[in-house]
Amino acid sequence: FRGVACFFSVTTFCIQKGVTMRRPNILLTGTPGVGKTTLGKELAARTNLVYINVGDLAKEGQLYEGYDEEYECPVLDEDQVIDELEDKMTDGGVIVDYHSCDFFPERWFNIVFVLRTENSFLYDRLESRGYRGKKLQDNIQCEIFQTIYEEAMSSYKEEIVHQLPSNNPEDMEQNLDQIIQWIEQWIKDNN
Repeated sequence: FRGVACFFSVTTFCIQKGVTMRRPNILLTGTPGVGKTTLGKELAARTNLVYINVGDLAKEGQLYEGYDEEYECPVLDEDQVIDELEDKMTDGGVIVDYHSCDFFPERWFNIVFVLRTENSFLYDRLESRGYRGKKLQDNIQCEIFQTIYEEAMSSYKEEIVHQLPSNNPEDMEQNLDQIIQWIEQWIKDNN
């Protein structure tokens, strides 16, 4: 995993549509079950940033383009999600949580955190969520082959993409502390 020192040096001044962002936008991504939602909600509570779970947003707004029978889940309409989030992202101060990241505009995020979990932990987490068969195996393979990390690296500037371990409560606390320090430094450097 890339270290903390790397992402502390990243301070990006963002101007979108002529509006200066006073607080950063953060993307939390990774395979389902790695702890994005737990981390994102706690981070929002501790920083007063706005937390958006894209899965919940899609469910509330019915932002779907169909249903995948094989994986037994709705298919996200990415264009509708982008339209729904655009204005919220412009002002800054948003934490976005989603298991995919390549369809979000690069300009939205000041930093991207890819959460990673050891396969034995991830298997148990997904199984407890009712994942079975192909859906379970494909998600485990996604983590093994670093699919989400590679997607993030190809979608965003390398210097803003960081991997964080997410195996246990200690990892979560360490991640919270590191991200909060990064947010505080970003605000100091950009205001």
